[in-house]
Amino acid sequence: MASSTAKRVKRHRDGLRAAGLRPLQIWVPDTRRPGFAEECRRQSVLAAQADATDPGLSHLMDEVLADVDGWTA
Repeated sequence: MASSTAKRVKRHRDGLRAAGLRPLQIWVPDTRRPGFAEECRRQSVLAAQADATDPGLSHLMDEVLADVDGWTA
């Protein structure tokens, strides 16, 4: 016989499925892992350097943001 908790979880999941949702498992970086912050910094520096070498990027981003309601440059 299923436990009370298992029955509640099943009912909850069945309700979500009935609402048109489906379960999805995703893997995300473990922010608690040693070295995570350093890797974020490293990648941020690389992204900033790449942006700095593309003179048209800022102009393109301003144009795109101008097309989005509620956004300002």
